[in-house]
Amino acid sequence: MASLEREWKSRTAIVIPAYNEERALGSVLAGLKRAGFRNIIVVDDGSTDRTSDIAESYEVILLRHIINRGLGGALSTGIAGALKLTDASVIVTFDADGQHAVSDIEKVVKPIFMGDADVVIGSRLMNPEGMPLLRRIGNWELNLITFLLFGKFVTDSQSGLRAFSRRAALKLKIRSNRMEVSSEIIGLIAQNKLRLKEVPIKAIYTEYSLKKGQSIFNGFRIIFKLLTKWLTG
Repeated sequence: MASLEREWKSRTAIVIPAYNEERALGSVLAGLKRAGFRNIIVVDDGSTDRTSDIAESYEVILLRHIINRGLGGALSTGIAGALKLTDASVIVTFDADGQHAVSDIEKVVKPIFMGDADVVIGSRLMNPEGMPLLRRIGNWELNLITFLLFGKFVTDSQSGLRAFSRRAALKLKIRSNRMEVSSEIIGLIAQNKLRLKEVPIKAIYTEYSLKKGQSIFNGFRIIFKLLTKWLTG
């Protein structure tokens, strides 16, 4: 059993987009290292704090943007880096703010290693215990907009914990630079007819992660950008 666990972890790359995350990044990386993950890629998205220094101290693969490009830009760089710099079979995106439980990584990668899915999304809304009401409402609104634009309904379109098979990752041609990338990924899944599965995950909410996460204003901005891109083709 231990050898099987080591095998799937060695075949998994973790991509962490990070912008001014000196407060939480060290704890996140320490947890991943303790769990046995070695293929860890941190994308410092133009941070002005010690994000890069902390990443380097944990001996991970560090990719840096000179300027802040946004979540979409960081994910695009990180996924491309995982494909080029590792031989991982599965690529996982993981938030830098401490919101995700390391133990939930196994839930999102298992269906891919079992051959049951090309992409797996860890859904906080399949069991939203502890999620603030306004955040639930905002996420459901974005789920609805994502469905109307791309014809693919998921319970948590904005989740940062996702897993992609290597083949699926190669098909992702991300164009969005900012937060709307999460909805765009759902559209790319539908466009490329990738097999999608959702699994319930636990979100770890702290005062810090709530500040770093989506706000109502961000939600409206995402909707505006998605509608603009849809209308302009």
